[in-house]
Amino acid sequence: MTGKLTHLDETGAAHMVDVGAKGETERVAVAEGFVTMLPETLQRILEGNAAKGDVIGAARIAGIMAAKKTAELIPLCHPLMLTNVSVEIEADDALPGLRVQATAKLTGKTGVEMEALTAVSIACLTIYDMAKAADKAMVIGNIRLLSKSGGKSGDWTAPLQGKV
Repeated sequence: MTGKLTHLDETGAAHMVDVGAKGETERVAVAEGFVTMLPETLQRILEGNAAKGDVIGAARIAGIMAAKKTAELIPLCHPLMLTNVSVEIEADDALPGLRVQATAKLTGKTGVEMEALTAVSIACLTIYDMAKAADKAMVIGNIRLLSKSGGKSGDWTAPLQGKV
């Protein structure tokens, strides 16, 4: 890692990185996050008894939609032609809560880390929105990049962390 912030020019002004000369490669990014909640809230979601309906289904679709709109939300992100976005949501009784993992893919000139992170963030926010009537104390946490592959910088995997 160079330590240089690529979205700042030589004067320190924010700018969009020029990726025009970069070669196209297959790029994949995986991100994760979680929503902790009361055990009874998790049970209600898993049984399909949330007041607003299918929490997990709505969160999955919201995450996919968010990944496709990342460039509209993050000012210096490039609009990308994603080839795939998947959002997996699993119950974790140890939290208790839901773990969210998103994978974004494309063949292109720039990475898809922000798309995977945006998908996780919005999926978690949707879970909160769908279940807040039952549990306003839910906590969204540990949203992070797990891995990325492709591009000039190559592959990267997050260091192992204790299970949160």
